[in-house]
Amino acid sequence: MHDTDGTPSRRFGLPTAISLVMGNIIGGGIFLLPASVAPFGTVSLLAFGVLTVGAIALALVFGRLAERDPRTGGPYVYAREAFGDFAGFLSAWSYWTMTWVSNAALAVAGVGYFHVLTGGTHSAGSDLLVALLMLWLPALANLAGTRWVGAVQLVSTVMKFVPLLFVAVVGIFFFDPKNLGSFTEGGGNWTGGLTASAAILLYSYIGVESAAMSAGEVRDPERNVGRASVFGTIGAALVYLLGTVSVFGTVAHDKLVDSTAPFSDAVNAMFGGEWGGTLIALAAVVSIVGALNGWTLMSAQAPYAAAKDGLFPAAFAKKRRGVPTAGVLAASVLATLLTVVNYLLGSGGVFEVLVLVTTFSATVPYLLATAAQIYFLLIGRREQVRPARLTRDLVLSVGAFAFSFWLVAGAGYKAVYQGVLFLFVGILVYVWMAARRPAGESGRRAGSEEAAQAGPAGAPAATEAVTATEAVRP
Repeated sequence: MHDTDGTPSRRFGLPTAISLVMGNIIGGGIFLLPASVAPFGTVSLLAFGVLTVGAIALALVFGRLAERDPRTGGPYVYAREAFGDFAGFLSAWSYWTMTWVSNAALAVAGVGYFHVLTGGTHSAGSDLLVALLMLWLPALANLAGTRWVGAVQLVSTVMKFVPLLFVAVVGIFFFDPKNLGSFTEGGGNWTGGLTASAAILLYSYIGVESAAMSAGEVRDPERNVGRASVFGTIGAALVYLLGTVSVFGTVAHDKLVDSTAPFSDAVNAMFGGEWGGTLIALAAVVSIVGALNGWTLMSAQAPYAAAKDGLFPAAFAKKRRGVPTAGVLAASVLATLLTVVNYLLGSGGVFEVLVLVTTFSATVPYLLATAAQIYFLLIGRREQVRPARLTRDLVLSVGAFAFSFWLVAGAGYKAVYQGVLFLFVGILVYVWMAARRPAGESGRRAGSEEAAQAGPAGAPAATEAVTATEAVRP
């Protein structure tokens, strides 16, 4: 596999693909999650379990879709093949805006952990400098090529996974059931607590699509995308669940509800002293930088795939060393501008609105991709497939669609409202690109290198009948 400049690119193996999924799922939020859900009681652990099942179903669907069409772009590719250019564009536009806005939010969150780690004084200027370093160091790793992206992702995932797993495992030996509190706090109905805690936890699994989004850079994507998606999601779930249980059992509930650093409090409760804060702050900084490394790559993949089809500007379709450089630069510059606005102009309202946009924008590609899988299954020749297999995949796809729909509902009215407005802005971009396209050109990616690599499984649905055998093959 070579790039447009003729240089060979290194493709991700299964361990790197798994670390990409895990690294993107586990950002900075894990370090506050136990305190965030503690007010609802231990019913929140049940909510985690339910969400994990939904996330794994979504991961399995992405694996199935990648078997059929293993090209870079993941959800965008599937939506476009099933429903046409406009649906594909909306998927790519939503995903792209979500990535660069959330990158700015991650960098800002990382500054707080950096101060805990260093313990020094800070100002708006120094905070901005630290945030920009967190944005641009991962961007430089991406610009250096897939070799560096994979190396940074693998190392950072191990570095943040080990201390979190350490707290989770060692916490078992310090576990005290008296610290747990009640199943439902406040005497409310357990279903209400389940729903309320799930609304907070829903976005803990954003990133499950990462391997599918970079399928063109994954070695043997027909097999490894699905495996990386499932194994990465399960790995993240283990960290989430075991870590939260450990914190619940080592930190007294009344203290945990008001905690601003629950994992640090857990370490301090186990071993005494105050060194736990420094350890967890280091893990948090590494976690956020690793997540920024992976999400910077994701920010370039959706526009790259759309640009190959003429739905984004052509500059986004060019790669160097396996990475779409224009996409990396554009997302990094936009995230930088948003970060500067946050620190220098104090426009917290603008920043808050854009963060709300991301909570909705992340769900649009999921809904379209799971709907595409349902579509592919329903249009196939069902008489050629064993009914049990077709039923199994339909149930799985409908479950993943329901999980994605739950994500939309959990975003809240304000997030959906702001997100839909921002989504509609993208229509102007689509109109502009459609008007520039030569008459009669559909934008199909005929004869592209990735489509050729994909083989028959990557053939467009509009030009080749999609049989149920292809759609649900093991």
